[in-house]
Amino acid sequence: MRIGTRKSTMALAQTAEIARRLAAAAPGLDVEIVKFETIGDTDQTSKLLMHGGKGGAFVAEIRDAVRSGRLHAAMHSLKDMPGNEDTPGLVIGATLPRESAADALVLREGITLDDFRRTRGKGFKLGTNAVRRAAYAKRLFPDIEVIHFRGAADTRVRKLDDGEMQRLPDGGEAGPADALIMARSGLERVGLADRVAYEFSSHEMLPAVGQGIVAVECAVSDWETRRLLALIDDASAHVCCDAEREVLWVLNGHCNSPIAGHATIAGDEMTLTASVLDESGGAFIESVRSGPASRPRELGRTVAFDLLDKGAAAIIAQTRVEDA
Repeated sequence: MRIGTRKSTMALAQTAEIARRLAAAAPGLDVEIVKFETIGDTDQTSKLLMHGGKGGAFVAEIRDAVRSGRLHAAMHSLKDMPGNEDTPGLVIGATLPRESAADALVLREGITLDDFRRTRGKGFKLGTNAVRRAAYAKRLFPDIEVIHFRGAADTRVRKLDDGEMQRLPDGGEAGPADALIMARSGLERVGLADRVAYEFSSHEMLPAVGQGIVAVECAVSDWETRRLLALIDDASAHVCCDAEREVLWVLNGHCNSPIAGHATIAGDEMTLTASVLDESGGAFIESVRSGPASRPRELGRTVAFDLLDKGAAAIIAQTRVEDA
């Protein structure tokens, strides 16, 4: 089986775990990892919107290789997969067990969390490329300056430690950053868990849809690959994936929309929380609903329609100005 992945340290670690699980579930299966350098990896200056969002930047090239038959499957971080558009001919064949979905604060040496809280972030620069994280950060630290910050997980931490400036799409520079907000699971995958200065609760910063879940995508008609991937599929992670992504689908959320969603399961019941913010963090609406874990998409639709009833469409429409 040929599995495509990005060349980053984190992506390779995720794909190696898929290969390990497949080898254990199907002894004798030959798994080849095919590395891709996507446009999002080569261009670490532009905003992802310029490349069609995370889907265009990190997913599209590998998906095309699956569609053409050059690959049997593709590894993606689920949060990088667009949820507001059709993916004709492709299906998520497996999701690995969910790792931590939490966001974490990484600080430059000499800075403490108390410094941020005492000053409300005034005088500090926070690096992130995620509009969701930027919006929540503005709610937690109203006076902080958020700067555009790109790179793989380990690269971002190195740039923080080195005091490196971030090149901007307009040719200018920003920084250096005093802190970063990153996925805890990503830091763990690249061996940097010790850099977590603070882990945000879901009440403080609701995770991105799919955060902490590794997905394996394949062709709808490739039944042998689907059979093999089913052997490593984690059912709990998969239904959470379905519920959270249904919210994106109904809201037609795009890469510039600060939308968050996180599902948890207790017994046979699933609880889904989702939110929509404006880019400043000023406007904020949230919905929390529970239902049978066996009907995740129905729960996702219920939560999404509740958000729409509360005014989500108008907030999302405002974030589409840059699209035009």
